[in-house]
Amino acid sequence: MSLKNVNTVLAAAVVLFSLYLGLSFVLTPETSAPGFGLPDWPSGDGGGFLIVKGCREIAMGLAMGILLLTGHRRALGLVLLMVAIAPLGDMTTVLAHHGSMATAFGIHGLTSALIAATGLLILRETGKVRKTQEAAAPAPVAQPA
Repeated sequence: MSLKNVNTVLAAAVVLFSLYLGLSFVLTPETSAPGFGLPDWPSGDGGGFLIVKGCREIAMGLAMGILLLTGHRRALGLVLLMVAIAPLGDMTTVLAHHGSMATAFGIHGLTSALIAATGLLILRETGKVRKTQEAAAPAPVAQPA
């Protein structure tokens, strides 16, 4: 299996997981929220923030999915690196609010690392392709004036 195929599978998994997570927080925040890792959950209208989190996840999943489907692999790699910041922020939030360290590092930290690694692999793949294309391209011929 080529690096491109492995990267495509990893990127597709990130996209699908982001969409699943986002839809879970939008449609059933009360069942999705306990796995986030914070000790206390908002009450009253505070639960709306969980839907905001879901919308963020859906938007990131759609952005990555569009780049994957349209073949913009270098942009996808860069966006994956950017998206890796979100679970890193979630990890920091859980730790700052005295939540579960196991959840903070084991879920959010690991997710961030896996997304970043996928982004770096795609950037590595696209860098190799670019170098190969540059090496194979003939040198420009000077045109007489």
